[in-house]
Amino acid sequence: MSARRPRVLFVTDLAYQAQGRRYCDEDIFLTSRLRQEFDIALCHPLDAASLLDAFSTVVVRNSGPVLHYRAEYEEFRERAAARGTRVYNPLTGRGDMAGKQYLVDLTAAGYPVIPTVERAQDLGSLPEVGAYVVKPKAGADSIGLRVVPPEQLGRLAFGEILVQPRIDFRYEVSFYFVDDTCQYALYAPDPERRWALEPYEPTEADLAFARRFVAWNTLDHGIQRVDACRDQDGELLLVELEDLNPYLSLDLLPDGTRDAFVAAMATSLHRFIEAPGG
Repeated sequence: MSARRPRVLFVTDLAYQAQGRRYCDEDIFLTSRLRQEFDIALCHPLDAASLLDAFSTVVVRNSGPVLHYRAEYEEFRERAAARGTRVYNPLTGRGDMAGKQYLVDLTAAGYPVIPTVERAQDLGSLPEVGAYVVKPKAGADSIGLRVVPPEQLGRLAFGEILVQPRIDFRYEVSFYFVDDTCQYALYAPDPERRWALEPYEPTEADLAFARRFVAWNTLDHGIQRVDACRDQDGELLLVELEDLNPYLSLDLLPDGTRDAFVAAMATSLHRFIEAPGG
């Protein structure tokens, strides 16, 4: 490897099986293109902490849900902070990177988000609907998510769970950002097929909605996916703010859009590596 090119440790789980998505193909493609500008080595998330000393920069991509390796992930964060390793995305994210508490915080702050509560005494603030979604605060990839009828709400054991009304929405839409710029958007026109995605042309109002959450997250560099649903009144509501390892669905993009995304990511990564102060 050339000593004059940035050395990047690219963290990915090529064997991870995700419903409706092929994580491995996406990261194989990304690294094949990024190798034009960076010296890249791939590693499994369980090996990342032990390999940090050989690299000044780590890119975390399709590494799978952290809840499968929580202790190793915390060790990775601690070692990266101790030695000043630059991690992309930076580990200061306030979205899914830090768990799903942000959904409660954004609800309390009046943001356009699916209403979310974490305490039994706050259930009355939720709209009355036919069913409610219960999800773990540390959940990911729908792991642990369940739907319950209203009469079961009083039996829930609060502490590590969140409760939301089950929204009757028209469709889900995702906005994909590099730094503070939206690169493209995709949507699932069939609510029953979350990953049957098609290109989506966002309006200025759509982009303003998505940028509001990217601005709230205060990450100077990195890749974020703003997931939203369009309710029956036509309003967008935040579903999730993916800021750790969002899947990008690059295989669904036209060549020009995919090329533009890779170029934007490479530029962002260069700026991140060269930025003063770590």
